[in-house]
Amino acid sequence: MRVLAAMSGGVDSAVAAARAVDAGHDVVGVHLALSETPDALRSGSRGCCSREDAADARRAADVLDIPFYVWDFAARFREDVVDDFVAAYAAGQTPNPCLRCNEKIKFAALLDKALALGFDAVCTGHYARLVGGELRRAADADKDQSYVLAVLDRHQLAHAMFPIGDTPKPAVRVEAAARGLRVADKPDSHDICFIPSGDTRVFLGSRLGVRPGAVVDAASGEVLARHEGVHGFTVGQRKGLGIAAPAADGRPRYVLGIEPATGTVTVGPADKLDVRMIEGARPVWSAGVAPGARFDCIAQVRAHGGLSGAVAEPTADGLRVELVEPLRGVAPGQAVALYRPDAGGDVVLGSATITAAA
Repeated sequence: MRVLAAMSGGVDSAVAAARAVDAGHDVVGVHLALSETPDALRSGSRGCCSREDAADARRAADVLDIPFYVWDFAARFREDVVDDFVAAYAAGQTPNPCLRCNEKIKFAALLDKALALGFDAVCTGHYARLVGGELRRAADADKDQSYVLAVLDRHQLAHAMFPIGDTPKPAVRVEAAARGLRVADKPDSHDICFIPSGDTRVFLGSRLGVRPGAVVDAASGEVLARHEGVHGFTVGQRKGLGIAAPAADGRPRYVLGIEPATGTVTVGPADKLDVRMIEGARPVWSAGVAPGARFDCIAQVRAHGGLSGAVAEPTADGLRVELVEPLRGVAPGQAVALYRPDAGGDVVLGSATITAAA
């Protein structure tokens, strides 16, 4: 097969490309330039798409003796990931930019271009497995990325390759060193690549400006503090609320809800964060169709953790998920990924964007 290997400049994508070469595929490496000002992106241990990463990807391609290109996806990245991220926070939501990047950039824009150029598949260094056309969790549970890949549809999965999903991360590093890849010991990327300072609140404030509002106690309705914008808060947040005095019962307060229209941030005790029902929009089914009119599953609301047995039901507006055990910190804008409850809960059924929880 003709395979386009997406090479971020990290160890995972380099080893994935190497394995595609070993499998006998005709492999071409490509690095995505995702910023109109690359120097503004994070570098070093926190980076994933900086100038430094592009150079690391090129060196890895040289070692593998494969053609290598850099494709400019900056405009698409700004529109589909950065602008989407800012708009979601302005609407009181909590988006996952890495999930959106996988959905809109790597397996929409990149895959579409790859297929148009005659490639058969896109290979990436994601930790997930494809078995018989089914998307499954990675062998390394600590590195599993099936949650952020649950946005992929049947067509995209049919043209995807995840060569390292069956291997623990330490073994991937050992393999990279044995292959002579200089990225063998390169630290993993962290946080959000397009926020160089790491301060999400400052980043959002520079784009959204000051939008004053109140922090309000859920039980009494008392105004506890003032703030400069709902974009500084997420459901489940405990610190940075700006509240001077502790609650009467001495318990910590958490963000329970965000109302962007009025600028109201509602806070209260942790037990008020419990959620037993999730509504979602724009469901994507890994097999192309929902497993049934109503079906048992395992629901996951964060990249790592946040799991509960559930019963899911497609609706006219999207998806309804009833949780067996309550989950906390469930916020609109996040994704809920659904897994098949048998076989260890490894098989992805689909996902949807959370619109409401109760």
